[in-house]
Amino acid sequence: MAHTRHRKFNTKDTYPEQNLDNDLAQAVVAEGGRIVFLRGQCPQDLDTAENITSSDPVEQTHKVMQNIRQLVEECGGRMDHVTKLVVYLTDVRHREAVYRTMGEYIKGVHPVCTGLVVVALARPEWLVEIDATAIIDD
Repeated sequence: MAHTRHRKFNTKDTYPEQNLDNDLAQAVVAEGGRIVFLRGQCPQDLDTAENITSSDPVEQTHKVMQNIRQLVEECGGRMDHVTKLVVYLTDVRHREAVYRTMGEYIKGVHPVCTGLVVVALARPEWLVEIDATAIIDD
């Protein structure tokens, strides 16, 4: 791991009533390195800014997490350099599906994570937006 993950846990233990399996931590300690702040990623193509056509929260989350992975890699990092995620949802009923999908990309990473339910995102068709912070080792 690139950083020290403090008090690692899995959401299947924290939220046993939900079908989740995300590796998270209460805190991440980074020493040295370059900090990469990503803007909130939405379900759209990074090169064309075109939205994906799906209104399915799982498909939207896959695109969002693919964008995060692509940007972190373009900045010289890997997903295990991700230290923090902030998840914005327009409907709390999508939480389990979004977090389950997000978990596929952060398995074994243990970032800190905050989730918020908001009235709307920048475009009405967006159901999820996720911003990320990564710290790439020196």
